[in-house]
Amino acid sequence: MSSQQSGGALQAAVATEKITITKPPLGSPIKRTYTFRVKRYDPERGGYYWREYKIELSNHETVLDGLIKIKWYQDATLSFRYSCRMGICGSCGMIINGTPRLACETKPYDLGTEVITVEPLSNFEPIKDLAADFSEFFRKHRSVRPWLIRKDETEQFEKLESYYPQTEEQLSEYLEFAYCIKCGLCYSACPMVFLNRDYLGPQALAQAYRWSADNRDEGAVLRLKVVDSENGIWSCHYSGTCSKVCPKDVDPALAINLLKNWLLTGRRRR
Repeated sequence: MSSQQSGGALQAAVATEKITITKPPLGSPIKRTYTFRVKRYDPERGGYYWREYKIELSNHETVLDGLIKIKWYQDATLSFRYSCRMGICGSCGMIINGTPRLACETKPYDLGTEVITVEPLSNFEPIKDLAADFSEFFRKHRSVRPWLIRKDETEQFEKLESYYPQTEEQLSEYLEFAYCIKCGLCYSACPMVFLNRDYLGPQALAQAYRWSADNRDEGAVLRLKVVDSENGIWSCHYSGTCSKVCPKDVDPALAINLLKNWLLTGRRRR
């Protein structure tokens, strides 16, 4: 091979190498600068106000990642709640671009807008900024006795040597409602909670059905007395917003209708 030919081959190789180096790898992050409009609450002043932050995020990062970066690098006073960052604990519920969502599962890139509006959950009393008070929410949850009730408590807590058997078919009667992570998104989205602050709400009512439909439970009558009231299932007008925003595909609206059917017909059926 002549020197001219070898030189041409070398130049071609270098050109090819340059193309390979400059070409972004498959699945490389796409970075964009987003404007976070955060509705904040000051407990000392007792009022809301808005703050805007500019933050760069990739298409792999979430709204929660953005809020953490803002707190670390821009405003240490920003308050919000989070824990697992995996859509399991339900701590990071907030209203993002008008819809109750989990911040750890919501990517700004997927929202298709460069302005991300973040607000605390509605139907909850504020604590500070995006952190809401869940005291009333959990009080309503406890009111439906969301645990296994047995008539013989001595057997249940002291003398039970094995476990209460359950078939796969019996498990399927309530399993979809057992996935609730108590994030409060359904409660925040419910228009009837806004109109009637004493309404138990979709989360508590769905759990009333979940435990009453469990074949191992013997406390359905006690729960039905709680939910059969003006502040219970009869306040639900079936808007369906609770089921629409659930991050775990639980269907609280279905559970409420099943409770209504149970009370009207005198027997439980799917």
